[in-house]
Amino acid sequence: MGTLNRTPTRPAAVSLADVLSRAAADDHLTREDVIAVLSARGSELDAILDAAGELRDRGLREAGRAGIFTYSRKVFVPVTTLCRDRCHYCVFVDTPGQLQRAGKPVFMSPEQVLAVARAGQRQGCKEALLTLGDRPEERWPEARRWLDEHGFASTLDYVAYVANLITTETGMLAHLNPGVMTADELQRLRPFGPSMGMMLETTSRELFETPGQVHYGSPDKDPDIRLRVIEDAGIQHIPFTTGILVGIGETITDRAESLLALRDAHRRHGHLQEIIVQNFRAKPGTAMRDAADAELEEYVAAVAAARLTMGANARIQVPPNLSDPAEFALLVRAGADDWGGVSPVTADHVNPERPWPHLDDLAARTAELGFELRERLTAHPEYVNDAATWIAPEVHAAVAALADPVSGLAAAGTTPAASSATRRSRGSSVETLVTDASTDPASVADEDWERLLTATGADLDAVTRAADDVRRYTTGEAISVVVNRNLTTSGLRASVSDDDRDRDTFTLADVAEIARDAADLGASELCAQGIIPIEADAYLELVRTVKDAAPTLHLHAFRPQDVWDFATRSGLSIDDAYRALKAAGVDTVPGTGVKVLHDGIRARVAPTDLPVDQWLTAIRAAHAAGLRSTSVLFYGHVESAADRIAHLRTLRDLQRETGGFTEFVPIPLPGYGVPLVADRSPIDEHRAMVAVSRLLLSGAIAHVQVPWPRLDSATIPVLLRSGADDLGGTLLDGRVLPRAGVEHGRELPLSEADRIAQHLLRPLRQRTTDYRDARPSQRAHDTASHRTRERR
Repeated sequence: MGTLNRTPTRPAAVSLADVLSRAAADDHLTREDVIAVLSARGSELDAILDAAGELRDRGLREAGRAGIFTYSRKVFVPVTTLCRDRCHYCVFVDTPGQLQRAGKPVFMSPEQVLAVARAGQRQGCKEALLTLGDRPEERWPEARRWLDEHGFASTLDYVAYVANLITTETGMLAHLNPGVMTADELQRLRPFGPSMGMMLETTSRELFETPGQVHYGSPDKDPDIRLRVIEDAGIQHIPFTTGILVGIGETITDRAESLLALRDAHRRHGHLQEIIVQNFRAKPGTAMRDAADAELEEYVAAVAAARLTMGANARIQVPPNLSDPAEFALLVRAGADDWGGVSPVTADHVNPERPWPHLDDLAARTAELGFELRERLTAHPEYVNDAATWIAPEVHAAVAALADPVSGLAAAGTTPAASSATRRSRGSSVETLVTDASTDPASVADEDWERLLTATGADLDAVTRAADDVRRYTTGEAISVVVNRNLTTSGLRASVSDDDRDRDTFTLADVAEIARDAADLGASELCAQGIIPIEADAYLELVRTVKDAAPTLHLHAFRPQDVWDFATRSGLSIDDAYRALKAAGVDTVPGTGVKVLHDGIRARVAPTDLPVDQWLTAIRAAHAAGLRSTSVLFYGHVESAADRIAHLRTLRDLQRETGGFTEFVPIPLPGYGVPLVADRSPIDEHRAMVAVSRLLLSGAIAHVQVPWPRLDSATIPVLLRSGADDLGGTLLDGRVLPRAGVEHGRELPLSEADRIAQHLLRPLRQRTTDYRDARPSQRAHDTASHRTRERR
């Protein structure tokens, strides 16, 4: 791989003060000027960041949206992962053999595309980002065969078809990102989306022409060809997204020349609606897996250089999932004003190891940095407000339906309008029901969900395939797991003598040791559940003890019935009880303590569980207090298929109301043995439960967990092929007491989780309790403290 000059030197003849003065006066910077900006470090970089931020602020004032930072609420639609290129850092692309081994299609079907789009629509997404490999039919006969069989002349023709389908069926707007296109192809695609995009990445010919470099053997990464596409998009009046990729082996000079090429194209046509400055992140399994990530200072300098080069009125985007939140302050100081597309539904399929930030968290962090986060459309406001020039007439109405007529941003409170759903009759075929369940779950009647839940044979195979496709195209291919330890808090005592001590009892002093031990073992979570038998204040004392002993440990604590016990004995309302627990240090809460949301069933099989109304009240109170929770269903006793469907519907409705569930866990009861379908095998019972859960909860609860402690090892991978995407916790037993609990001794080491993932040809992702990336940053954080101060 090429090497980047990690210790750049500013051109001696360039005065940095003069560069900043020219940038502020909107004078065009020279190549040497931009190199000087990119090379700056120390106090000079500080001055550049201040100047870039001031330039951004001026541009926002001139645009009439001072203090506004934007993003687009989107779904990511990977139309095909075949490509004719061979980029050395890419994990997005597959070969036909890899697709076959993983059971993945050559192209997403229209039904699969609509399943993703409608899931996004239900979450208020307005953009469908269509991303794919470049012209796969020119390299792979399998791609050519699929297109011929489905009546499409080319991949780009299929892109036009699905883009139109998305807008027609959901009201969402397609952003087309299919790679290199000719002028004629750009013109043909223009009526199907208000914007398009293609990263320039770099103008470096060395990286393209030299064997072993990142773009060698990739015909579509020829810089001249990519610059031609950008130029043609301007000629065609297409709002266009492009940008540079920092740290793939390009030199400082390459980087400067890339920014200047974009500036010059925009100067000619005014069509570059945003410039993405993306930092390289090394990925396992690629030729660049051992390359260093882009260093923080060089990345921040590149963001500032993009701002100073492009000017006050440019939109400079930094992808928030590729940086640690602690680095956001630097990126904002450097002149960024847009986070790009962020999805509450789908993974970043190009960077699957980097989950999107929660939008509420992103808004809060943006506000801490002095800006209000506002949603925009896939076309930026300047282009929306001049639709006659920039937007094809065919999508004018769709854009206007979602845009604020004054600002051009996304209109507050709008949701794309769906085509009217037709509820199928009970007589519909299973094939039809599977399609409806995948693309529009709301159109499926309860009795038909019951049919899918009781399917057998080939029908069940079709249900599980569809569920796994929905999983693949929403949460992605990664299998996630959290490193955690359980603590059964019903064993807490005020004191325990040596004579009375047993494996079930412990004191607060033991809790501190348990927490420290869990953290030392690498756990990120301690899960604490159980009614505490001593004074009620012990709930809060236990929380404080954990946080004092292991401040970085995420505390996932107390079932609804535990919190009701704390509230009742403390004289608190349930709302106040959750607020008190959160203030003490609880981070999230388990949503257990209910088998099936049906009081008649509860009375028969779990009379000590909370009444349904109390459980629902507790969960609403937890979510209102800002505490996210899990959700569960225990199955395999006296409940019917209708009871299970009603339970899932209640969870879905509650999620629409509160948005507080992180995952759903379908759990077979110990001693499972009451099938819904006579003579159906236990593994098929589990497959049906997981698959229907994925389909019915799609677009509401993102993650479906395999409760591995309740299953044999052969069943786990089968369920991960039936719509599940998560393994829950590792359940470390630890080295100190207590060693009690229903799951004691059932530990899942990360090495075993990785073996399961490798067997399925899927990556393993170590997550936090709330599905953030649990791995420590690989980027250095030793910049001077004054660099992390907030500008406002």
